Amino acid sequence: MSRDTIQRYYDAFNAGDLAGMLDCLSEDFVHDVNEGDRRSGKEAFADFCGHMNACYKEELTDIVLMASADGTRGAAEFTVNGTYLKTDGNLPEAKGQSYRLPGGGFFSLKDGKITRVTTYYNLAEWMRQVS
Repeated sequence: MSRDTIQRYYDAFNAGDLAGMLDCLSEDFVHDVNEGDRRSGKEAFADFCGHMNACYKEELTDIVLMASADGTRGAAEFTVNGTYLKTDGNLPEAKGQSYRLPGGGFFSLKDGKITRVTTYYNLAEWMRQVS
């Protein structure tokens, strides 16, 4: 069940289907992102996704999913293929640069819903590629 939920989450991500992603999340969901603050709740996550979609166009490929036997934990490794669309805060200026880098996510799940996702990627490598 946990692998199916994580797969649906990433399928929705790649389809640009925010509602589909939110449907995979529990009401007490928390999001920890590489180099960022924790977000609590679906609304905060939806706001984050809106910002990200304005600044970046990304597709995840080479996704490998892993899950614990009891279905309470999962992980994914993938390749992020992206285009930097709009300058994001104090980051380098966006000029439509393409980037490709490894990434990963760690999940906690309960009752078939994601309660936590922690996302990792190499920010220094992303900066090198878009600078």
